[in-house]
Parts: sequence; structure tokens; C-alpha cells
Amino acid sequence: MTPIFEADIVGPMTFPERFSNLPPYAFPRLRSLLAGFEPGGAVNDMTIGSPKHPFPHWIMDVIAQHGDGFGGYPPNEGTPELRAAISGFIDRRYGVDADPETNVFVLNGTREGLFNAALALLPEEKNGQKPVILMPNPFYQVYAVAGLAINAEPIYVPATYETGFLPDFAGLPEDVLNRVTAAYICSPSNPQGAVASREYWNELLDLAEKYDFRIFADECYSEIFRDTAPLGALTASHAVGADPERVVLFNSLSKRSNLAGLRSGFAATGPENVKRMKSLRSYAGAPLPLPLQKAAEKVWQDEAHVEANRTLYREKLDFADELFGDVSGFASPEAGFFLWLPVEDGEAATKKLWSKTGVKVLPGSYLGRDYQGSNPGETYIRVALVAPMNEVQPGLTALKDCIYRK
Repeated sequence: MTPIFEADIVGPMTFPERFSNLPPYAFPRLRSLLAGFEPGGAVNDMTIGSPKHPFPHWIMDVIAQHGDGFGGYPPNEGTPELRAAISGFIDRRYGVDADPETNVFVLNGTREGLFNAALALLPEEKNGQKPVILMPNPFYQVYAVAGLAINAEPIYVPATYETGFLPDFAGLPEDVLNRVTAAYICSPSNPQGAVASREYWNELLDLAEKYDFRIFADECYSEIFRDTAPLGALTASHAVGADPERVVLFNSLSKRSNLAGLRSGFAATGPENVKRMKSLRSYAGAPLPLPLQKAAEKVWQDEAHVEANRTLYREKLDFADELFGDVSGFASPEAGFFLWLPVEDGEAATKKLWSKTGVKVLPGSYLGRDYQGSNPGETYIRVALVAPMNEVQPGLTALKDCIYRK
């Protein structure tokens, strides 16, 4: 018998071109960069933004209590109780009354929503031309893949020190803005930790209204802040009476509650957007198992563990401020859990740090794309402060001594 994989080839297989220009993903790329270099000390991995603080362990009892639910298909739209819990969070956090039935869409983590929102909500063309999707640069890679999946043109708008580490969408040419169907915006921003002000939100809302595009607001870092909660897109849009379909807000328990593995997220927006996203989910979705929905319901209702989490991050951010305060170009993050540290060359600094100290960071260019001949992350490294203080403190100290001491 001829093995199936050795059958005669009738003709060459064809593959789509839409993803052919994607660069290697950041972390495989980092492994290649450091291949052949031995760590210069005990390994201290500060690359990935995967929280390591304690999550609320009482959720294990909730999962066990509802364990029989693993035997059945979970509700595709989320349980009524979970949607009500998320609605309650939105009311407390953003001061906006979101109907659990028509304004809340339960997600399997925000990445699912950030990708599928483009498929469900964005038109195939704009003003008779190929559509454009805007995103900050550096950016979360799913934004670009979502754009390519719907045959839109991703445009990477630099978020630099000069622009307050948020993209200046309004500075784009008129012919580009006329083709925009959506703009992704991350506040607090990854990796810089910048927070969009009310003025920034109002200008973006005006721009979206003028050129008729949606705002996809990625706010997964919104609950990790120092003193003042970052203004959210829903709060800003509600204050000016914007069309509720204009803004789609995304958030999750991954960073807020150190529960990246639970995969509980949501989108909040107008009823027509929710209807269309639900319709797509019916055909191509992956809802959370029922016991995990029950656990998520309780976590969205609890704020005590969130404040405890914030306290741990504040301590690390304060330590970083003191340590790097004399570094030229250092910008203290307003929120989130990353440091965006200026260097001459991100890749060179990463290799030096690894081979001299064993501290592993991520070159900033791996989070960005070339735009008009330059990559805005090229002269930065990203450092994740997700580990406990007894790991972060020696890691940052070694980094300072290796990269910035003369």
C-alpha cells in the first residue's frame, strides 16, 4: 500500500498570500537571536507579559462546584449571570449602564474578540476602495492579522516619545483617512504604559465621526495603574453622546486578575455590533466551558484581589522609577506592567544583557513594523515586571548595571 503522504502529486497546492509577509512572531525570533549565546548568570526571563502574581484561588472551589458542566456544551453567548457580572463591572469601572443582553458580548479572551470584530463588523471596501485599518506602532500582533484576514490594508502609525507614546491618527493624509474602517487603540498602551487622556479620546471620537470608522479600544491593562484609573473609551464616548456602535471596548481577566488561562474576556458596544458578533460566534466561536464561566462570574464581581494586585505592581513601578530615573529618555509608565527602556540598539542590548547577566528582555523592534523607513521600537527594549519583587529587583539592577553604567 502506498503511504498517503507519498501519493502521486497531481498539481502544486496553492496557499493564500494574505499572511505571507508576516514577520516571525516575537518570541521565536528572540530564540533565534539568542541561539548560540550562553546566559551570563542565573536566567531571569523578563520578556513575556504573563502575570505571575497570585490569582484568587477561591475560584477552584467554584469550578469544582460546577464541574458537571464540563459534560455539556456551554452557552454560546455566556450565561446570563456572567453577562450580568460583566455589566456590573462596566457600570462600576466606566460609569456606563450596559445592558447584559444587548451591550455585552462574552469572549474567550480578548484576542478572539479583537480578531473576530474585524470579520464581523468591517466592510469589504470603503468609498469604492480597499479599506484601511489603523493601529499603533508598536502594536499587539493580532491587530495586523485581523486586518489582513479581511483583505484590508494595515497602517502602522508610530507611537513615539514625541507623540506621547500614542498614535497620531489625525496626522494621516486625507486619502488614507477616507479609507479607514477601524482604528485599534491600546490604552494603557503596550509596551509604553501611556494612557489616553480625555482630550485624546475626544479627538479620536471626532475623527472617527468625521471619517466614519469604528474605534476598537483594547483596554486589557486598564486595571493596573498607580493612583488614578485610566479613562476608558466607553466613559469618554458616553460623555460626548457618541453613537454606541462607534466604539467597541475589549477587556479581560488576564491582567486584571492574573487569570490568563481562564480566558474570560468581553466586548462592550452597541446592540447592532453585539448582534453581528454573536452571529459570527454561532458559526465559528469557542465559548468558555460552563465551570469556567461560573468562576469568571465571581471574579468579575470581586475588586479586593484587584487592588491587592495593583499594590504589588505599584511597588515594582516605584522601584523602576528610582532605578532608571537618571537614564536619558526614560519615561515612567503611567499604567500597565512593562518598562519601555531606551537603548542604542534593541537587539544588541538584548544580546549583551543575556550573555553578560542572564537577564532576558525583548527587543522593541519585534513589537513594531517599519514605517516610512524606520521601526519605532528599534531603539528600545521591553521589560515585563510580572514576576515577584524578589525576581524583578535583581533583574532590573543587573540590567541597569549592564546597559547604563559607564
